[in-house]
Amino acid sequence: MSQFFTYAVITATIASAVQYAAPFLLAALGETVGQRSGVLNLGVDGIMLLSAFSCYFVALRTGSDLLGVVVGMLTGAVLGLLTAFMSVTLRAQQGISGIGVYILGLGLSDLLFVRFVGTPLPVSSLPNVSVPGLSRLPALGPMFFQQNWLVYIAFLLVPAVAFFLYRTTYGTRVLAVGENPAAADSVGISVTRTRYATVVFGCTMAGLAGSTLLLLDGIFQENLTQSAGFIAVALVYFGAWRPFGVMTGSLLYGVVTAVVLQWKSLGIIPTSAADLAATAPAVITVLALVVLAGRFKQPSSLGKAYVRGA
Repeated sequence: MSQFFTYAVITATIASAVQYAAPFLLAALGETVGQRSGVLNLGVDGIMLLSAFSCYFVALRTGSDLLGVVVGMLTGAVLGLLTAFMSVTLRAQQGISGIGVYILGLGLSDLLFVRFVGTPLPVSSLPNVSVPGLSRLPALGPMFFQQNWLVYIAFLLVPAVAFFLYRTTYGTRVLAVGENPAAADSVGISVTRTRYATVVFGCTMAGLAGSTLLLLDGIFQENLTQSAGFIAVALVYFGAWRPFGVMTGSLLYGVVTAVVLQWKSLGIIPTSAADLAATAPAVITVLALVVLAGRFKQPSSLGKAYVRGA
């Protein structure tokens, strides 16, 4: 255990934790906005998977990570339109329709991978970008300011989403639709358009999350996400539908993941217990969710279809 508590190992572990947190944070921020308008999307994991494959395939064929990310986000947006059509227009039960999107993403990503790639081939992973000045800070620099650009985007989006929800007119409309869609409708706010916009935004963020997850490792494999999308949905509840709370939950997950992996590499966790230890991040997240979820009030119309006059 003593070999873990060194400057180099602790610094590397926290830097990895920030990196591991980024995909969960991106997906959870998008889902936060969607749930704030009253739409629960359980298809996040499938969207991440299909977007990750889209990003991987484009990056593999073109050599452009940036183009791959763009295509991954577009894939998320298209699936967002499908999700919104089922949940908002058709008023399907949101949990069931979300699981349908998840199964679609899971099955289609595997099918496309086998059909068009077959043998896993690596693409270039994203290089770290040092923030001038800040990257030279002792300890803090290597941990927080020598990351890749998608990690920076993930954390910069936290205050951006918070500002949008609480300091803009449209954000206030989103909150109103999520709390009382009938009242919002009565003052001229389109519940349908608002929910479509938030769901598409959330799924686009899931697409960005899948692309980020793919480019962190640089290779696609079946079930790449390993249920990361479902953890992201849980983190929305953990964070009480607040961007900074979601960031805290994502960092907790990232820290536990990084510590477990570091302990495995140092031999602190025996090989026989490696598989059990790998479940620790999810278990801790769920336990924290159980403890905290009941203390906060969810959006009043979450998961409920809106029918005018009903």
